[in-house]
Amino acid sequence: MHHPSTASGRSSLIAHTGWAYWPIAFVARLPFAMMTVGVLMLVVHATDSVGFGGLTSAAVGIGVVIAGPIMGDLVDRHGQRRVLVPVGLANGILLALFPLVATAEAPPGVILAAALAIGLTGPQAAAMSRSRLLAIVAARIAPERRTKTTSRLMSYESAADETAFVIGPFLVGILAALIAPWAPIAVAAALSFGFVLAFALHPTARLLQSRADTAAERAAFRAVLTPSMLVLVAATFGVGMFFGAALTSLTAFARAAGDEAQAGLLYGLMGIGSAVLALGVVLLPARFALRHRWLAFAGVLTAASVGYATSSSLGVVAGWLLVMGLGVGPTLVTLFSLAGERAPLGRSATTMTLLSSALTLAQALAAAATGWIAEEVSLGVAMVVPALAAAIVLSLGVVNVAIARRGRAAPARPAADVAVDEAWRHDGTDERARAR
Repeated sequence: MHHPSTASGRSSLIAHTGWAYWPIAFVARLPFAMMTVGVLMLVVHATDSVGFGGLTSAAVGIGVVIAGPIMGDLVDRHGQRRVLVPVGLANGILLALFPLVATAEAPPGVILAAALAIGLTGPQAAAMSRSRLLAIVAARIAPERRTKTTSRLMSYESAADETAFVIGPFLVGILAALIAPWAPIAVAAALSFGFVLAFALHPTARLLQSRADTAAERAAFRAVLTPSMLVLVAATFGVGMFFGAALTSLTAFARAAGDEAQAGLLYGLMGIGSAVLALGVVLLPARFALRHRWLAFAGVLTAASVGYATSSSLGVVAGWLLVMGLGVGPTLVTLFSLAGERAPLGRSATTMTLLSSALTLAQALAAAATGWIAEEVSLGVAMVVPALAAAIVLSLGVVNVAIARRGRAAPARPAADVAVDEAWRHDGTDERARAR
């Protein structure tokens, strides 16, 4: 791969993507953020069963996880365009047909199969955007500016994810209330047809196409399955658990307080703090290493979740949600930044889809489980689930530090770390990722 020319290397990331890329890439992730909640609300309305709705929503999440690594592998081999165009079309068609299946009194098995198919074709625009932009940074940005540009990029991407995770369910609620329960799924289908295809066909996908065609030295899939990578997948699963449990327990709490409509607005409160601080991560000094950021922000998240679990009024809950947002946004940025650093050579899309899939599956499973706990056990127990998820993320941060220490002590370095160094060298510099 050619070393960036001085002029090209000095120009900003936006100069290489164009302004239109950013809104297209943002809206392209909304169908993904809307489909689990949209399916849940539509099925609950059509079948009058919260339990079956949760099960159907979980089926979407399971489909996403099965397809995620396969889609990532195909993209790394064939480029994003060849994979995302058929996937976006299939997902749009399946979403458009789902309201007919759900409202036609179809057997439960058929509804579950349709939900699974929606998950299997879920267009993972967030993961694809991350890997696409990382490729542009590696190919076009001057070596001395890559570390800072990557940090800013991961902050923006995580803030965009946070915003989509909040706007998605919020849009679903508004469309269902103003039009009908099938409307959110119909809008998600239209967005999949329009924006996912626009994202797939955007000129930035060409760079990845040429890289996919020439990447003869792509690392084997097993290089992604090292302890230093798997701890990130597990921690992202924990963050997904937190999202699913927080939204569902909050909805149950608001319903018990007699104001169910407040839940979406309160969840938005957490999303605002989360997105703002996710963007603010770029201001942190480089010497505040990623492994230490993980411990610090997961600690904030755990403490706030314990406060949330013991709250007795909507006002107190609102306060703790703001603090929880300050912990979860930066934690997610840190996990994806570490994944960007540790991704083996030629396995960027595989790595990012693994993390995104873990996030989505955990969100769906935790939402279903927390809903069941709130109905069958008690609201108090359901409110504790986010704290449990946060504690898992924090404890995995400790495991990550131990893995990093062992990696430094051992004479042979993990394949993923070697691949990072080779990727930097391959792109014309010997710069090491500093904040490991």
